Amino acid sequence: MNNKIKSVFKNISYSISSNLVSMIVSFVVILIVPKLLGVEEYGYWQLYLFYLSYVGFLHFGWNDGIYLKYGGEKYDDLNKNLFFSQFWMLVIFQVLVGIIILGASKVFITDSSKQYIVEMISISTILVNVRYMLIYILQGTNRIKEFAQITILDRVFYCLLILLFLFLGIRDFKLLIIADIIGKLISLCYAIYCCRNLIFNKISKFYLSLKETIENINIGIKLMFANIASILIIGIMRFGIERTWDVATFGKVSLILSISNLMMIFINAIGIIMFPILRRVNVNTLPIIFKAIRTFLLLILLGLLLLYYPLKFGFSIWLPQYRDSLIYLALVFPMCIYEGKMAMLINTYLKTMRKEKLMLAINLVSVLLSIILSIISTIIFKNISLAMGSIVVLLAFRCILAEVILSKELKVSVLKDNIYEVTMTIVFIITSWLIASWIGVLIYFITYLLYMWIKRKDIKLALEDLIEIMKN
Repeated sequence: MNNKIKSVFKNISYSISSNLVSMIVSFVVILIVPKLLGVEEYGYWQLYLFYLSYVGFLHFGWNDGIYLKYGGEKYDDLNKNLFFSQFWMLVIFQVLVGIIILGASKVFITDSSKQYIVEMISISTILVNVRYMLIYILQGTNRIKEFAQITILDRVFYCLLILLFLFLGIRDFKLLIIADIIGKLISLCYAIYCCRNLIFNKISKFYLSLKETIENINIGIKLMFANIASILIIGIMRFGIERTWDVATFGKVSLILSISNLMMIFINAIGIIMFPILRRVNVNTLPIIFKAIRTFLLLILLGLLLLYYPLKFGFSIWLPQYRDSLIYLALVFPMCIYEGKMAMLINTYLKTMRKEKLMLAINLVSVLLSIILSIISTIIFKNISLAMGSIVVLLAFRCILAEVILSKELKVSVLKDNIYEVTMTIVFIITSWLIASWIGVLIYFITYLLYMWIKRKDIKLALEDLIEIMKN
């Protein structure tokens, strides 16, 4: 096995290890926190996490531009003086943004709990966006080991502090937020250490690299808006639920989405290392790699739906106070299929091919549809089942639309496969929603076996193609 293949597998192992830790932490937090915290306190905790998911966009594409512009480069070849200046300019900018958020919380928010959440968001904004620059540099230059270590530090300290607070009998969401911020601060310090030769330099080497900043923002802002739109697809629906129902209902819905997103952690692990690799491969091999990875990815994702049954059974026993909301897991669990395909395959290819405008257009269309469905389900009908079911419809629509457009660019056909996947999704939802017994498990399992039999030739061909690509 040559050194390049060894390097790829090492990076995969690092990325999977860090995401495995993230998954374990997420699983522990999902199991323990709602059990001990109380429904309303858990709702406020989820509200903090909901707001936190948007702070990564307050660098206005600066970090995304660096990721796209320098992705595939070697770390040692980066201009140290330039990145030294870029880093400290970003730090100053994010401190100003944090001060504005803090001031806005004092002026516009009267609810003391929500005001505290936004105050903490002002701190998280600085930590998250400064750390993002360093993480993107490490990811883009294929230093996956250091990236993995940063992620592990963040999640481990976060988890340990939460468990410590709960063990001491503390049932206050405010201290859980403190635990999250401490985890981010420690991981930021380590990220700074990993990139120390880029961000520590003589003051005389610092200069206002405004041209570079504008260029990075201009490159990255389309990707940033595409990512904002991507989060808004579900975010608008969650916002509608939070406004129509109480914070306790919002917390229950967030728990269901958190359980469904557990499956995404491993998918993201592979997606992270694919971008710098695809930037370096021959463009003629991109369609072959796409078809091969797609075949195996969908085989895994559709198989993961079988985990719904033991997960629902386990959570209904462990969290009886959430039992009434766990029925909605049947509606949203298939989101892992479409989110997984978007994260690992479609978005990675669109970034590699520098199709940020296309990503933005697709996500904006999906956001528009999300607004329409949110109004219908949360305002007109005020039906939470309709709202939850709409989430999968939105994600499936976006995924299929993006893949059809991408397949035309790559000159590959995906129509038949999309029909198979939608059929499998419908079978899963019907059997898990209407048949509340192990008969539903059996029906979906038989359908999955039929899918594997239909795809047997494609699986064999995909395996042969991957072996051939690795040899070359």
